[in-house]
Amino acid sequence: MSAGPAPSSAAQVAADLVARTQRRAGRGWWILFGLSSAAFAIGAGAVGYLVTTGIGVWGVNRGVAWAFDITNFVFWIGIGHAGTLISAILLLLRQEWRTGVHRAAEMMTIFAIVCAAIFPVIHLGRPWLLHWVLPLPNTRGPLWINFLSPLTWDVVAISTYFAVSALFCWLGLLPDLALMRDASGGRRRRVLAALCLGWDGSQRTWARHREACVLVAALATPLVISVHSVVSFDFAATLVPGWHTTIFPPYFVVGAIFSGMATVLVLAIVMRRAMALESVITPGHLDAMGKVMLAASLLLGFAYFVELAEPLVSGHEAQRLLLLARTGGPLAWAFWTMLACNALVPQLLWLPAVRRNAAASLAIAATAVVGMWLERFVIVVGSLQRDALPATWVGYLPTAFEVATLVGSVGLFLVLFLLFCRFLPVVAVSEAWGERARRERGGEAGA
Repeated sequence: MSAGPAPSSAAQVAADLVARTQRRAGRGWWILFGLSSAAFAIGAGAVGYLVTTGIGVWGVNRGVAWAFDITNFVFWIGIGHAGTLISAILLLLRQEWRTGVHRAAEMMTIFAIVCAAIFPVIHLGRPWLLHWVLPLPNTRGPLWINFLSPLTWDVVAISTYFAVSALFCWLGLLPDLALMRDASGGRRRRVLAALCLGWDGSQRTWARHREACVLVAALATPLVISVHSVVSFDFAATLVPGWHTTIFPPYFVVGAIFSGMATVLVLAIVMRRAMALESVITPGHLDAMGKVMLAASLLLGFAYFVELAEPLVSGHEAQRLLLLARTGGPLAWAFWTMLACNALVPQLLWLPAVRRNAAASLAIAATAVVGMWLERFVIVVGSLQRDALPATWVGYLPTAFEVATLVGSVGLFLVLFLLFCRFLPVVAVSEAWGERARRERGGEAGA
């Protein structure tokens, strides 16, 4: 999908970003799309077999009922966090570096929530009764959902987060959809005209657009904290050792921001290289995202320290045994790898040369994504393997069907993201145009 040399002027930047949506996909795009579709097909087949056969095809047992499935659910919800962080909070703070990456982050949020929603649905065992978790009038008489359950809060919080994120993304797309409409014809033009709501580019339209974006950003900002805090209550509200702790809400929020920012950095660097966006996604953008990752890593390291120190000072025997199991038991490899990936490797980001180097940033961010998945695996599976009753201690190994489901979710995410790169501007055209014009007036100091 490379477009050749990077454009050198603001007008060329805008024209090139719009023109990308009208070109035929290249061979590289089709290869990636084929591989992603194959991964998605593997996962879809595994889920289909699960639904027709039963949840027993997984490696879950009496102790580890929440295993690979909920691990992946929490992982994908965390990935979706950075979209709101970049798009909403940085908009309110007027941070200019959001321009090059917020569109990809917004789409990443939507796609990650779609992937996350798959796992609790199939974990129900009877996914065709999903509507029972919705607070709707029904024919079941007095049988209603338990509004005191954190699982019910999940449904409300995540659905609200998805709706607000989709609305915010669509608002940001309106000017670009209008540009695509003006450059298109026939049926494509009619579809784009309907999507951009008659955008005419007048001063009044731009003013209303800015007001709407700020309003929705202000509504979306609290969701950064609330959504993953609610997800953490699924664990913290129980009495399971390793889960029953008050640090989980801020711990989960920081971890989500860290993993989400790492994924945004991976996507931005890959798009920058594959689509010749060096003039739009500059080393300054990589430097700013690296700083956010570093700050989140430091907070995450502090949370790990508190989690390790708590069993030693609380005198809780079950917590102490869990600490011994995590640091020297069957999952010790996952625990120490998690610490290295999330708390040690990101310390390289203290160096400005590393933050501004695309290859080094890509390696660190990819390592962080792997480390955050391992963190969720250690929290979910590690705690359930060693609960408060030693007689129930069990082992757990994921089956091929569980691994295939994870592979399928990654394939679905990549399929959706590749379609986004193919049919929509990957960068907000009007904002990239304005930023480039400011650089042209003031020199290249902003790069």
